[in-house]
Amino acid sequence: MDTLEPLLAAHPFARHLSAAHLHVLVGCARNVRFDAGQFVFREGERADAFYLIRDGCIALEVATPTTTLTMMTLGAGEVLGWSWLFPPYRWKFDARAVEPTRAIALDAQCLRTKSETDHDLGYELLKQFALMVEQRLHATRLQLLNAYDANG
Repeated sequence: MDTLEPLLAAHPFARHLSAAHLHVLVGCARNVRFDAGQFVFREGERADAFYLIRDGCIALEVATPTTTLTMMTLGAGEVLGWSWLFPPYRWKFDARAVEPTRAIALDAQCLRTKSETDHDLGYELLKQFALMVEQRLHATRLQLLNAYDANG
């Protein structure tokens, strides 16, 4: 676990966290690796973690009756998953590794429990995720405008 602290501290997600909050996150963290083509999670499954991508690439996908659409790809320095924050804690997309990917998985139940006892930690996490949601919604809006212009 000692080796996770510098890896976690180096990730952009953790740059605004205090040393004490970083230490709490380390207690909920583990290293994970995904092979190309491997699913990280599937839509509808229990959202029991979120992931800080260290290297590699993950595609967020939506299955339609005829095809699979890639909504977004995430790479090094980015965060995968916010469904762990909101009941009923189920994934809304599929996430699949596009290439070999290393990440730090943070246990959702561990962080929810720690956030309930340390509201400052919970507030810091929510600020980080709110910013991420806003950025992703903006990116989706631009994608939709580009698609509309291409078809118009």
